Amino acid sequence: MKYLVEKVGEAEFPELVAVWEASVRATHHFISEEDIAYYKPLILNEYLNAVNLRVVRNDQQAIIGFMGVAEQQLEMLFIHPDYRGTGIGKALLNYAIDTMQVTQVDVNEQNKQAVGFYTKANFKLTSRSPLDSAGKPYPILHLKLEK
Repeated sequence: MKYLVEKVGEAEFPELVAVWEASVRATHHFISEEDIAYYKPLILNEYLNAVNLRVVRNDQQAIIGFMGVAEQQLEMLFIHPDYRGTGIGKALLNYAIDTMQVTQVDVNEQNKQAVGFYTKANFKLTSRSPLDSAGKPYPILHLKLEK
């Protein structure tokens, strides 16, 4: 299926956060409730403003997946759990690579599905950080696209 990737405005940031939270709860079982509560306002008030956002919508125009890019780094990619496995993540990633010149991504080491998704897309491990950018104990793998 072909998905339309489009820009999104700040008025829809709460909807992006809802997709983020649903996605994290479905895929990031290693993150505590306290840390979800910690990250949620940061996503809304800081992180979304720091990236170039693109979304995919369903037939009712609800956002079902989104990504954020800064320079050539994919900073975030989240799919609503009801739409996982439908090709939205691949569509967003291909758009990021082809249109936004993404060559790098960081991924939680404990999120094995995401690690597999990016390695299948030809991203290769370049380094590892034992803590995430907030200093929390969620190791980050730094991946670079090999063409």
